[in-house]
Amino acid sequence: MKRRLIAPLIVTALLVAAAGWITYRTIFAIPAEPAAPAPATQQVIQTVNGETVVQVAADAQRASHIETQPIAAKVIRPEQTAYAAVLDLQPLFDQHYRLATARADRDSLRAQAAASRAQYERSRVLFDDNHNISQRALQDAQAAARTDQAKLQAAEAAQRGLAAMLRQQYGDVLAAAATDTASPLFGRLLAGRSMIVRVVLSIDPATSAPDDIMIDSPDAKSIPAKRLSASPQSDPAIQGISYMYAADARLPSGTNAIAHIPSGAAGNAGLLIPESAVVWYGGEAWAYVRTAADRFTRRFVPSAAPIDQGFVVTSGFRAGDQVVIHGAQLLLSEELRPQGIATQCKDPPECDD
Repeated sequence: MKRRLIAPLIVTALLVAAAGWITYRTIFAIPAEPAAPAPATQQVIQTVNGETVVQVAADAQRASHIETQPIAAKVIRPEQTAYAAVLDLQPLFDQHYRLATARADRDSLRAQAAASRAQYERSRVLFDDNHNISQRALQDAQAAARTDQAKLQAAEAAQRGLAAMLRQQYGDVLAAAATDTASPLFGRLLAGRSMIVRVVLSIDPATSAPDDIMIDSPDAKSIPAKRLSASPQSDPAIQGISYMYAADARLPSGTNAIAHIPSGAAGNAGLLIPESAVVWYGGEAWAYVRTAADRFTRRFVPSAAPIDQGFVVTSGFRAGDQVVIHGAQLLLSEELRPQGIATQCKDPPECDD
């Protein structure tokens, strides 16, 4: 009898204990084992030896189209700047046509004078040969020859005056081109493929002007120009010696520009930073140099001397440094972006702006 009662009691006790354990687990949940801490976010902006370093993974570089180019050496030749003005060539063209007309008139009168003189000589021979013509006819022939000769002399004087006017306004070389119908220079001027620039140089009169100079155009391009001759006219507003230069370009008449005049001094070695590699921050010029496969260092471009291809420096960089020529502005934006700020909102209601 007692054994029959003990078995149900044991089963009941086990059921009560199991129920109690389940209730305990439900009310006092046992915390799960803590997960391993997430690895710290890799720092992409660092300061190494006083220089800012931006770290960009290779796939991010490809996605952002970041490109580099090695720095090349550049010889810096001392130069001075001068005032230049594009001349209005319409008066030159007008005088060219007037001179052409005067030369045609001169040639016509020259032929007429030759014919009149020949007629007078024939008349004189006939008169001397037993008065085969009257003295009046001889006198008329002589008067016609003298008249035509006077007209020829007047035409030649007019032609010389126009030629002298050309030289007085435009110099010997340009005047000669305007009087030569086969001149390639004047042909380019007429076609609008070339222009004439007057450059005022403050140099020693005993020193000749350079044969080749560079002129800044309004669109920030450099135009090569070749010296023609000294200018017989100067700019009254600027003191100096004026020279005429021809350039194979076309700028509006009256355009004022800056000419770069090379000096005879030997050049200094420097490094050329491409214009596309320079970014401006804080009013200063900077360039990013790739120092490792995924690291870029921002370096100051000291005392940059601007030229047509970029900036020439003599310190801060080394020949062969890989400078960023595409994507430098993206690197600067990444560098200036605040670090350590979460980019996702943990509490959606607080993101409703």
